[in-house]
Amino acid sequence: MTPRGKVLVVDDEPNILKTLKIGLEAIGFSVDGFSNPVEALEQLTPDAYDIAFIDLMMQPIDGMQVLRELRQRSPSTTAVMVTAHGSIDSAVEAIKNGAFDFIQKPFDLKELQLFAGKILDHHALRHEVRELRRQLASARSESDIVTRNVLMRRQIELARQVADSPLSVLIEGESGTGKELLALFIHGESGRREKPFVKVNCAALAENLLESELFGHVKGAFTGAVKEREGRFESAAGGTVFLDEVGEIPQSTQVKLLRFLQNREFERVGENVVRKVDVRILAATNRKLSESLEEGSFREDLYYRLNAVRITLPPLRERPEDILLLIHYFAKKYSPKAEPEIAPEALKILTAHRWPGNIRELQNVMERSVLLARGGPIEPAHLPAELLEPRPSGPAGMLSLEETERQHIARVLAVAADLEAAARVLAIDPATLWRKRKKYGL
Repeated sequence: MTPRGKVLVVDDEPNILKTLKIGLEAIGFSVDGFSNPVEALEQLTPDAYDIAFIDLMMQPIDGMQVLRELRQRSPSTTAVMVTAHGSIDSAVEAIKNGAFDFIQKPFDLKELQLFAGKILDHHALRHEVRELRRQLASARSESDIVTRNVLMRRQIELARQVADSPLSVLIEGESGTGKELLALFIHGESGRREKPFVKVNCAALAENLLESELFGHVKGAFTGAVKEREGRFESAAGGTVFLDEVGEIPQSTQVKLLRFLQNREFERVGENVVRKVDVRILAATNRKLSESLEEGSFREDLYYRLNAVRITLPPLRERPEDILLLIHYFAKKYSPKAEPEIAPEALKILTAHRWPGNIRELQNVMERSVLLARGGPIEPAHLPAELLEPRPSGPAGMLSLEETERQHIARVLAVAADLEAAARVLAIDPATLWRKRKKYGL
C-alpha cells in the first residue's frame, strides 16, 4: 500500500516521539523518527520527506537550527514545529523563519491526525503550484511555434483539434524539428494543462532502467533499488506523458506499454500489485515506425495504439519561407534589449544553409552568433565554420531534379493518410512510391 506521504519526526522526548509515530502511521504516513537531531540531519536528503515535525527544545542542537538546515537541504519539505506551552514566542519566530505551523504539547492522537491531514493538503497544494509555475515558465519561453509554412500550419491545426481528446498522438519528424514543442502545445491546449507534463527520453535509458523509469519499482526489485520509487506514469497522474524516441523502446517493455495503453494498468518492477492511473500519451520518433514494423523491431499492435493520430513535422529545408523568420526570431530572443543587425553577407550564408539539424541547429547558431557579436552586427566571422564551407551544389536557389522529387514526395507523404493515398495524389503506382521512399530515405 502506497503511504500518504513521508514524514520526518525529530523529538528528544521518547514518549512524544512514540506518540507522533503511532498517530501518523495509523493514518497511512510513512514515518522516520529520531531522538537525536544530529542523526536526523545526517539522514536528510533533498525531497526525502513531505512533512517534518521538529521539536523546538532539544539537545545538542535546538529545533531552530534543525529548521535552518532543513530549509537549506530540503526546501520543498513542509516544516511543523512541536512546542511546549511556554515557548509560543519561539514557535512564532520559527514560522517567520520558514516553518508552516506549530502544534502545542500536550496533544491527543485525534488532534494530531486531523492537524497532519491539513498539513498534507497544504503541502500537496504547494507542490502542485510549484509544478504549474515551472510548466508555465517553460511554456512562456518556448510555446511560440514560428512558421509561415502551409504544411506546418496544417499540422498545428490538426494538433489543436485533437488536443482535448483522449487519443494518443504520434509525432514524426527529424531531430530538431520541434516534436517536443508540439507535444507541449497539445498539452497546453488540452484540459490537462494544469496537470504535469512529463517527458521520457526512451533512447537515453538502458533497457533494464526504462521499465523502472516508466512504471516505478519497489525496494529490492534489482541491484541499486534501495527504496521504493514511483514511475513517470504515476508522477504524471491526470496529465500527459511524452515518450520521446518511442521507436527505441525494447520489445520486453513494449508489451507492458501496450497493456497500459489498453487498460491504463501497470505493475511496478518487483511488485504484483496492479495499479491504475489516468494519463494521456504523446509519442515522438525521428524515424518512421512503419519501417520498424517491417523489420520486426516494433510491435504492430502497439504501433496502432500509439498512432491514433499521426502528425508529421517537415524538416526545415522543406520550409524555406520559415528560415528568415526564425533567424530574426532567435536573434531577438537572445538579444532582448535590441535585435542585432545581421550583415547581408551573413544573412546570405544563413539562408543558403540546408540546416540538417533543423530548428535546433539554427537556434544554436543564432545564440552563438548573438553572443559573439556582443551587441554589434552579426558578421560571417561570428558564424560556425561549417556554415562558411562552400556547398557542393548548383547555382544558388537551384535544386537537382532528384532533390525536387524527393521534397515533393516528402510533402505529400506528410499529409496523406497512407501510402496508397499518397500514390493517388502523385499519380504513380504504390509499388513505385514504396521504392522511391526507400531510395530517398523517407
